[in-house]
Amino acid sequence: MNKANILAVLLIFSFSLTSALTLQSVNQDLLYPGQSSDLEIVVENNLEDDVNDVTLMLNLEDTGFTTIGSSEDSEEEIGNDDKESFNFKLKASADMIPGDYNIHYTLTYENTTKTGSFGIYVGAKTELSYTAELKKNIVGEKGEVSFKIINLGLADINFVKLQIVSEEGFDLLSAREEYIGTVSSDDFENVNFDVLFKSAGANIIAQVTYKDLENQDQKQVVTLPLEVYSREKALELGLIKKSRTIWYLLVIVAIGIYWFWKRKNKKRR
Repeated sequence: MNKANILAVLLIFSFSLTSALTLQSVNQDLLYPGQSSDLEIVVENNLEDDVNDVTLMLNLEDTGFTTIGSSEDSEEEIGNDDKESFNFKLKASADMIPGDYNIHYTLTYENTTKTGSFGIYVGAKTELSYTAELKKNIVGEKGEVSFKIINLGLADINFVKLQIVSEEGFDLLSAREEYIGTVSSDDFENVNFDVLFKSAGANIIAQVTYKDLENQDQKQVVTLPLEVYSREKALELGLIKKSRTIWYLLVIVAIGIYWFWKRKNKKRR
């Protein structure tokens, strides 16, 4: 085979690789476990001629995905150097782990069948809850505030940091800022602060910063009321016991007076 023939074969082979129906783009709305979103797949005709009877089918078996409606979409014709959109309503299973997934497809047109895959992203809504647990929560006492971050969402949050931005009704005795790291899904982390409780109407205001599943910086400011008791209320509830020191002193004084009186009478005799 001479050089001209070799060049002709290479050109034909190159043209056959580049000239075809191809997936030009895949566009999806936000998709969360247990929910559905719109999926648009744009198919482009790179052939020299119009193409008839184009069908795109999603192969979803054993993927955890289903479609609301058909998993196939068709176009009667895609013109030369033109493109068409194929639309689906894709649903992720409720127990699907957030992350990246591949979905396989079959594209048929005229007497040609083409298979391939494209990527889909399943996200997760961040859902956090906060509580505060107290120790020695009595006015005038040195106690502890345990700030709890509870991750109710389906994805971990990372690079978590907690900072006390304001305190009402207590003095902070320990560091104002603590680095937590990761709070896993369906888990919690505690940060403990040493405090001096000053009044019954106490609040703690904290700023929580973290990175979500999409690695985006997030910030939440949280205000939690703290149930702090007066000493009278704490006595009433049995949280503390009434001091018996004064009674002990009175007994000691009485014993001393009695001993002194007895000794004095003994000398008179």
